[in-house]
Order: sequence, then C-alpha cells, then structure tokens
Amino acid sequence: MGRYPLAEPGSAAWREVVEHARRELARDGCCVLEGFVREPEALQRECAGIAGRAYNRVEVVNAYNIAVDTPLPEGHPGRIAMEKGNAFVARDHIPADFVIEKLYTSEVFQRFVAACFELPEVHELADPLSGLCLNVIEPGLAHPWHFDTNEYTVSMLTQEPEEGGIFEYCPNIRTPESENFDDVAGVLTGARPDLVRRLALKPGDLQLFKGRYALHRVTRVEGGRARHSAIFAYSERPGVIGSVERTRQLFGRVLPEHRTAAVRSDQLLD
Repeated sequence: MGRYPLAEPGSAAWREVVEHARRELARDGCCVLEGFVREPEALQRECAGIAGRAYNRVEVVNAYNIAVDTPLPEGHPGRIAMEKGNAFVARDHIPADFVIEKLYTSEVFQRFVAACFELPEVHELADPLSGLCLNVIEPGLAHPWHFDTNEYTVSMLTQEPEEGGIFEYCPNIRTPESENFDDVAGVLTGARPDLVRRLALKPGDLQLFKGRYALHRVTRVEGGRARHSAIFAYSERPGVIGSVERTRQLFGRVLPEHRTAAVRSDQLLD
C-alpha cells in the first residue's frame, strides 16, 4: 500500500489521495483507488478459502430488499421483482487474522475512509453479520439492483470473473429526503439507461461508494470463475443494524440484535 500512505495522516501524499477521493465522490458518489493492495494474491486465497461458507439461496427480491408482497401502489419500483443470485459470507465466518478483517477494524484505515468521505469519523456497523462480509457471485448469477443499508460502503474486489460481473451504478439517484421513485423505476425497467454508469474493477482495487443513495448492481458473471468482493460497511452513526427482512434475505438467519436494537440512519424505504 505504498501508493496510499495511510499511516501518515496529514502528510502531503496522504492529503493528495484524500483530495482526489473527495473530488471523485463529489462528482458521482464513487471513487476507485487502483492497486490499493499491490499484491492481492494472498487476499484472494484467503477469501476464496471461505467463499464456500456463503449463504447461497437464490431468492426473488426487489430493489429495496423489503418483502416482495409488501402492499405498494401501482407503478412503485418496489413492485419490480428480480432474482438475487449473489451470496454473502457473514462477518462471524471471517477469521480475525484475515487481511479484510484487519483493514475493516483498523483505526488508521477508518481515519482515512472518514477523511475521504469528508466525515469527522466513521463507525463500524453494529450488525454482527453485515458490517464486514464477502460477496460471492457464481457464474451464471448476478447481484441485482439495490441500495445499501449504510451510507458509506468501501469494497475491494478479491477475485475477478472470467467475463461479466461489471459494477453498474446510478449516482445520487435518491437523497435522504427524496426516494425519486420515477427515476428508480426507469432504471429498473430499462427506460433510463442514461442514468447508469459502468465500472470495471481489478483485484486489490479499493472502491469508495455512497451506496445508500446510489442504485447499483453487479451484472451476470460468465465463464468458469466466481466474482468475490469484500464489503466494508461504515456509517456516520454508531449502532446501525440491518432490518430483519433484509438480514434474512442476505444471510438466511436473524440474530436477537436484529429484532431488538435496529438503528437506521434515515427514513428511506430501505
């Protein structure tokens, strides 16, 4: 990580990277720091070794990860059903000595992330399953359009597919005050391709993303190799925990914390 001097906060090199990230995030809510991990082979081996622990049930979902039978008015984008083929390895299955676990909990890394997002600090999610996880997409499957629970997502591709698996996103398609259902529906139905941007990532690239407000997906993976990416989820507020329905969809189980202590960062649908 020599290109990215995390341990030198305030230095000229550190400020240069932070200012670059801020410009990119202000422009379209996304920034990629290429080659953040210069030799990602060990990272890839670690993550590939636990990919088999992913909850891999293919489900029918909507962009808001609320129950698909939720009563919604005609034309509401939440009524558009999609197949969710990606699978998640939950945080409680990620060993403490893994690179991604060390990064996620590192105060130096968190300080850097907060500075890039122009925040005084960021907090790990209190969610025992989704704060840090590994996203696994097997060939023939995709991660459909959705919004994130947390405002600020940091991710790192750890294994590249042979074909497909392209990250697509619609920056700032909604705000904390407005769902903007019309444009969301336009993207989901294919009527607004002009709102969609595409991003090719390489193993070891670090992506900073405002996923709470950007509709996004990973297209169908093709070829003989799965796509793996580590998801580092942070929030401005401490104590953020995913909803019961969303947690069940993602991990196939719900813990007591999800039923009794959920803290949300806003009043958006999800």
